[in-house]
Amino acid sequence: MYLGQEGRNPVEDFYAINKELKKYSQKLSTRKQIIVANKVDILQDETLIKQVEELAKKENIEIYKISAATKEGVQELIDYVEKTLKTLPKEELVEIEERKIYTLEEKQDQWSIKEENGVFIVSGKAVERLMGRVNIEDNESMHYLQKSLKNLGIDKKLKEMGVCEGDTVILADCELEWYE
Repeated sequence: MYLGQEGRNPVEDFYAINKELKKYSQKLSTRKQIIVANKVDILQDETLIKQVEELAKKENIEIYKISAATKEGVQELIDYVEKTLKTLPKEELVEIEERKIYTLEEKQDQWSIKEENGVFIVSGKAVERLMGRVNIEDNESMHYLQKSLKNLGIDKKLKEMGVCEGDTVILADCELEWYE
């Protein structure tokens, strides 16, 4: 909490933060808390610190008044946090939902190449996804395309099939001229 930050009420901020914390994780919202009131060295109105002290007493929470600028109270806070962390049980505080992980790497069997009248047609899920990520008007994007074709093994297969510089290669409905 920054004391004296214009237009802010640290007590309201405390309750707003805890409301959001509870939405994120019920378990996490019940964990031990510490109130740290910063900028006590420039505090001009004692009203705010008194409100924060009342909040700490009401919620049964330790309060530390510090000044990050002058380091007043900082070592005491660090010592308390270190001591407290050692006493807390280790447990998962957020339930992790089972996730499906998507990668940019595609399986080689997700593409195929056929030649029709000197035109090489490359198709398949891997090529469609790749072309969905490429802007053919952008040099950097075209470099990414070339690198991806190599990583997928498509350029090697095209060369094995006899593609030459200047040949037409169709990648998922996008007609390009092959060059090395």
